[in-house]
Amino acid sequence: MITVSGIFTNPLTAEGAVKDLRALGIGDHHVDLLCPGSRRETIASVPTAESEGPGMGRAVGSVVGGAVGVAGGLSIGTAAAAGLLVPGIGPVLALGALGAGVLGMVGATGGGAVGDSVDHTLLDGVPKDELFVYEDALRQGRSVVICLARDETERDEARRILARHDAESIDAARERWWTGVRDAEREHYTALGQNFDRDEDSYRRGFTAALSPDLRGLTWEQALYILVERDADWSSNCYRAGFERGRRYYAALERQAANQ
Repeated sequence: MITVSGIFTNPLTAEGAVKDLRALGIGDHHVDLLCPGSRRETIASVPTAESEGPGMGRAVGSVVGGAVGVAGGLSIGTAAAAGLLVPGIGPVLALGALGAGVLGMVGATGGGAVGDSVDHTLLDGVPKDELFVYEDALRQGRSVVICLARDETERDEARRILARHDAESIDAARERWWTGVRDAEREHYTALGQNFDRDEDSYRRGFTAALSPDLRGLTWEQALYILVERDADWSSNCYRAGFERGRRYYAALERQAANQ
């Protein structure tokens, strides 16, 4: 499977993209919509299939805080809305199993381990290095559409559909996020007597590595055995400096969310 994702400022536009992706013939359990908050009205009109696909398991059913367990107006089929509480973000609605699984990967809590409740083959095509981009978008009140295309032809058509609905690409969202933190990181790194312009690429890779769901919260020493396998640049001082700053960045987001 090939992941195609888009970010939307307008949840109704995102809903339209989901409808068109389904009209393309992509299966219900391969298209999902993530919305911040407990906006059941946002997704109540999205058409759903009448039969449950394989791998749905216990993906739907928890009511966490003020979030909605199963949104009114939706059929309990291959698409049903799960309300989940995501650390650092708050309540998020996932239209179906794919989104519930993705939220489980980034740390959804309450009512059961969502990441273990779905068919993990649904998540095989979702790159972990994109997950923090989804989180950042949701944190800003944006909606995320995720689609798993079967081949390159379907991928290209899905991309055209998302573009037609004015979706921001994941690459563009990633660059927008880095632009937002870059000046502070330049100032910090330069204050250490280092050359940010020279080291930015490696520093940034270390920073974003610390935001990966399987590494966040780990110390450098705890994460090292994974980094050695994942990134050839792990041994550079600038990479480690970026990793340490990424850890602090995510910890600050968690503290901010806890105080809201």
